[in-house]
Amino acid sequence: MKNVKWIIGMVLVGFWACEPKEDPAPTPQADVVKEAIYTTMKEWYYWNQELPASVDVTKSATNDEFLSGIIFKPLDRFSYLTTTEAFNNSFVGRNAGHGFGFAFDAAERLYLTFVFDESPAGKDGWKRGWEITQINGKPIAEYKTSTGGYDFKLGNTDPGVTNTFTFKLPDGTTTSRTNVKAEYQSNSVLHQGIFEIPGKKIGYWAYQSFKATAGLTPTRSSEVQSSMEYFQSQGINELIIDLRYNGGGSVAVAEQISNYLIQSSNSNKLMYTNKLNSLKTSQNTSKNFSKIGSLNLNRVIFITSRGSASASELVINNLDPYMDLVLIGDNTFGKPVGSFPLSSYNRTLKDNNVELVPITFATANSAGKAEYFDGFPADFPIGDSPQFSWGDKRDLRLAAALQYIQNGTVSGRMLNTYYRPQWEMIDAFKGLQQEFPAY
Repeated sequence: MKNVKWIIGMVLVGFWACEPKEDPAPTPQADVVKEAIYTTMKEWYYWNQELPASVDVTKSATNDEFLSGIIFKPLDRFSYLTTTEAFNNSFVGRNAGHGFGFAFDAAERLYLTFVFDESPAGKDGWKRGWEITQINGKPIAEYKTSTGGYDFKLGNTDPGVTNTFTFKLPDGTTTSRTNVKAEYQSNSVLHQGIFEIPGKKIGYWAYQSFKATAGLTPTRSSEVQSSMEYFQSQGINELIIDLRYNGGGSVAVAEQISNYLIQSSNSNKLMYTNKLNSLKTSQNTSKNFSKIGSLNLNRVIFITSRGSASASELVINNLDPYMDLVLIGDNTFGKPVGSFPLSSYNRTLKDNNVELVPITFATANSAGKAEYFDGFPADFPIGDSPQFSWGDKRDLRLAAALQYIQNGTVSGRMLNTYYRPQWEMIDAFKGLQQEFPAY
């Protein structure tokens, strides 16, 4: 099936994905397009038997409203509409915006969590750990909504939109920066490094999204390859993978990472299976591991949060039957299903530049584990500490991972740091942008 490798989709920033409220708008909003959405969903939607037997397309003002009205809402938080250009650009990291993420600490102070190197924010020198005290002259508290969330009103998705941020830096000084949204190429690897303790050489890898490198065949990431070759050259015998802000992305890249991590003794064994709806059983597939490189790990420590979704969870589920996995941080999001774009199967959608990306398949690992809609639970719940730079041992979740590797457990003092924020960045996004969330 030609498109199935694109997305096990949950969280993403599209080509013009700066404003978290909306994806690039497919056009037009004609009844014939809504009818094409319904027809295509009847054929391909994973829960197609749950669709209404008939629809009145005239009752929905927009395509998005129509799709929202027919999906299987007890489980489907994920199906969406976008444009083909936005979809394709997103999965190779062609973005527009300021190019950063942020999160609250336990005291509800807002910090930059990551900054893409080539984004406008990255080129202006912004760093993880900077506290945001004001946006466009207003304190952060003024952006809180009546439901306890936040709407930061950063404007529409067009390059050229400007916002001003006031920061308190780690040294106690303040600075105000006016930043202009622009197009940029995002990076997936936020940090890589090595820690050494007696008898252990530990790799640490902060990985933000499963994006492929444009032009490579078969689909894969050159960033992933470079990182794994670095860890191989360092001779690591433990690995911490930080997925706390990783909303998902390319299934092919998730497979690539899984193949680097699996032991040679388990190469050629079943990685996962895909199951489509009852009309498409002939297209059900399975994927076996094919070991890449020389890493020989008995376990992997994952740092996770509710922002860890989709392809992040796929890697965890792939490896779970074969390796000792430890999750530190918070429970993952819960997306055991995936999507691929359907406009190529319907002329009306294609001609009107409407990319339909509904849930089309479910995945299961070699042990049959498939239903994790509540996410994977953290083995050791630990609070986030976004005020510290990548690789700083004062970062609570990193410190807990290192402590576990050294002692085989995590102290009660560490566990007492756990908190669950009322609002996380993943809450600000939907659809394509939720797969790769960034501002």
